[in-house]
Amino acid sequence: MLGQVKFLLDISRSRDIVRRYFVVNGFDGALTMLGLIIGFIVSESDDLAVIINVCLGAAIALGMSGLSSAYISESAERKHALDKLEQAMISDLGDSAHGEASRWVPLLVALVNGLAPLLISFLILLPIWLSISGIVLPLSPLYAAIIVALLLIFLLGMFLGSIAGISWLRSGLQTLLVAVVTVVLIYLFAGR
Repeated sequence: MLGQVKFLLDISRSRDIVRRYFVVNGFDGALTMLGLIIGFIVSESDDLAVIINVCLGAAIALGMSGLSSAYISESAERKHALDKLEQAMISDLGDSAHGEASRWVPLLVALVNGLAPLLISFLILLPIWLSISGIVLPLSPLYAAIIVALLLIFLLGMFLGSIAGISWLRSGLQTLLVAVVTVVLIYLFAGR
């Protein structure tokens, strides 16, 4: 099955799109969770159950938004591309590999686009869940979640650097800078 997925992504030239959606929506999920957690710290809210519920609501909304928007847009794009190919070949390609790709690739792209922010959000919320479960952490669960968020944001930047063939450290630091600027802006505007 994995071979078939790779084949469909290759003939539709969608690997880059899948990778891009993973990074973009993963980054959105990480920054959203970071923003929410900083907002709770600024608000001096320490009810971990409320924090988890709010963050989970946002993570699920990001996941559903990513899933549905990517599916709708990719379905339209794949149909358009298949129609153009059929016109050029003067043939119905509905039962061909290209037809199969036009049906399955939008679903694959949508799954990646929807799952990326959800999974990254879950990882960021893990310290809070552990704390609620009674596991004692060396840091406050909110600060531990911030560290996880910053680490994941840095790792996404590293991944982008490796794809671009540039310094993974520089790329990781660039994405980390975006996160730090986000935190500073939240403190400036919400911390009043």
